[in-house]
Amino acid sequence: MEHEQPPPRARRRRGRTTALIAGALVLGALAGTVTGYAVQYDREPTPLPPLAQQKLDTPKAQAPNGATTVKTINANRWHKTDDDLTKLLVDAPSGAKVEADGYETPDSFSTTFNEPDGVLRDFLKADLRRLATRAWTQGDVFVQVRLVQFRDFSGADGYYRDQSVYMPDKEFAGNAGAVVPGVSAGLGHVWVYSETNQEPGYLPIRQARALVRRGDIVLDVFYTDTRGGKIAEGDVLDLAKRQLERL
Repeated sequence: MEHEQPPPRARRRRGRTTALIAGALVLGALAGTVTGYAVQYDREPTPLPPLAQQKLDTPKAQAPNGATTVKTINANRWHKTDDDLTKLLVDAPSGAKVEADGYETPDSFSTTFNEPDGVLRDFLKADLRRLATRAWTQGDVFVQVRLVQFRDFSGADGYYRDQSVYMPDKEFAGNAGAVVPGVSAGLGHVWVYSETNQEPGYLPIRQARALVRRGDIVLDVFYTDTRGGKIAEGDVLDLAKRQLERL
């Protein structure tokens, strides 16, 4: 059923008087504006009033934490880990021979794993930012400390958990290890291998490893006795804690 359209309303015609009044109003406004500009031109400039707040406070820089993501980072968020990461590496002991010191490339680090190609692809997917490493030899002990930094804390969390999950297996540490004191639950662990490792033609070695995640960085420590001697868990824990203090 079609609706009937209402009849159009007739436009209200404007009389000549209305048009003249409107024209006079427009001319009057224009004349007033011109006069106002002319008067202002001859006046001395009026000084601007002082700001109510002379010193504007800017937000203080905020340090990242375990909940920091790309979305929560802002212009006022900064941390010392954004500076030269090698400055934060724990110092080698006095008298130790430094074997490596500085930044390490992702492909070089990947070669230390059983499947280098897969590890390198994972690093690229996780948006690895940089690797700082320091290694030294002291007597029969070889230590390598790495700070593995990602663009986002989720990449660091993934690396920490992927590495931690297989460490208790028999072919690796072979035990549950120990929690690093003072670290959030589930984010720091130390393992001393239960068995020595010996390859044909080489002396037996014993290893230990520490993994700790703090923000977008994973502390990854390899501790090796090159003659297969006993490794004290407390020595590895102490090294991990000293490195965490630098962070």
